[in-house]
Amino acid sequence: MRFDVVTLFPELFAPLLTSGITRRAFESAQVDVKLANPRDYGQGNYRRVDDRSFGGGPGMVMMADPLARCLDAVRAGRTDAAPVILFSPIGKPLTHTMVERFAVSLGAILVCGRYEGIDQRFIDAHVDEQISLGDFILSGGEIAAMALLDAVARLQPGVLGDEASHRQDSFNPALDGLLDCPHYTRPEDWCGKSVPEVLLSGHHAQIERWRRDQRLRLTALHRPDLILRARDAGRLTAQDEQVLNGLQRPSPTKADSDKTL
Repeated sequence: MRFDVVTLFPELFAPLLTSGITRRAFESAQVDVKLANPRDYGQGNYRRVDDRSFGGGPGMVMMADPLARCLDAVRAGRTDAAPVILFSPIGKPLTHTMVERFAVSLGAILVCGRYEGIDQRFIDAHVDEQISLGDFILSGGEIAAMALLDAVARLQPGVLGDEASHRQDSFNPALDGLLDCPHYTRPEDWCGKSVPEVLLSGHHAQIERWRRDQRLRLTALHRPDLILRARDAGRLTAQDEQVLNGLQRPSPTKADSDKTL
């Protein structure tokens, strides 16, 4: 697959593409990343790519023409009709399901905005999908693009040391979309805190049940929306529901209320 990244700061991507375990995907071109700079397509001696906003206001806006020229050059180098993705606050939040979709696709063209944003006419004419990392603002789309590329790269065959690793990740359908459980390693006792005995038992069925219970507990505590989603999808067993019911605090009685007076 191939991802073309349209960015004014291509140098920001060097550490991602050459560091860490996911570099295997980039070096082998399993995830082929090409960088294109709109400034190379700007007009004039300064190759301008931004200008003031019509109607006034602070900041600058990325111009449509350099972006369109850059996009044309990118498309000329591809043989497919790759979708154009813009990272934007109005986009859908990036999820594991979306990452999985990209991980088995032919790739995409990722547009990284800067400044106050991009001329809306470019967005209307060329952008197929908008994606957000969350309800906060970044200086540009580069970090969001790197997050997507990293998430896609680690799902490629042979990239992780253990092929089963990503199947145990939080949000993975293999875990029914739940959060992952706590993990422990050596030493067995650290600062007076011991590893849960069940993990030392060697009883695999009990270990898996403990891990499942922990996933349910953590998800119910921190992301109850994921519990509802798993329940609606029919992914929770009767035993899972018993575990969740045991986590619910009983409703206060009149006697309990009297004690608080």
